[in-house]
Amino acid sequence: MDVEMKETPKTENRKRKSTEHNSENVKIQRVMNTRKIAVPIHRIAPLKESWMKIFSPIVEQMKLQIRYNIKTRQVEIRQPQKELTDSDASLQKAADFVKAFILGFEVEDALALLRLEDLFVESFEIKDVKTLRGDHLSRCIGRLAGKGGRTKFTIENVTKTRIVLADSKIHVLGCYKSIQLAKRAISNLILGSPASKVYGNLRNVAAKVSDSL
Repeated sequence: MDVEMKETPKTENRKRKSTEHNSENVKIQRVMNTRKIAVPIHRIAPLKESWMKIFSPIVEQMKLQIRYNIKTRQVEIRQPQKELTDSDASLQKAADFVKAFILGFEVEDALALLRLEDLFVESFEIKDVKTLRGDHLSRCIGRLAGKGGRTKFTIENVTKTRIVLADSKIHVLGCYKSIQLAKRAISNLILGSPASKVYGNLRNVAAKVSDSL
């Protein structure tokens, strides 16, 4: 005689809970394996123009997935489920690379964040050094850039950094020591030191640092 085995309500509930739990785990895993970077309106056009330069290294070198979500205006970077890694270092590097571009750095400069370990971006504002308003703030921003961008270019070359001046916000890309040198020079300019004096001090300190390395 054949006996039909029927599942009890308790067994069905356990299966349902197990399925729901697994589904939740998958959702959590997807969130953990994803980075989202908001894109301001004024950076959407540059992002479109440079998309392939950003897309290629992330997909080909870092083995990650990337897309631009038009609705949320976010760049989404995801680690494929089949890619098993011990850490999310590659995911974080890719996110830092995209963030650097969104802040205003050239793709070529931001790419260094993917290739080198000890690079990062540090941001601060003019008001963090000195409170300035109106024309005083505008003149300060002009002094930081210099005629034809000469001052900014000089600081970048001496400190081996890259600098973005975004109104009253300043972003510096480089290694820790280089960023500190650049920040000191920029802070002295904000506080009113003549550019020539800042250049002199900067070169002296940079020479001592290079000698010690």
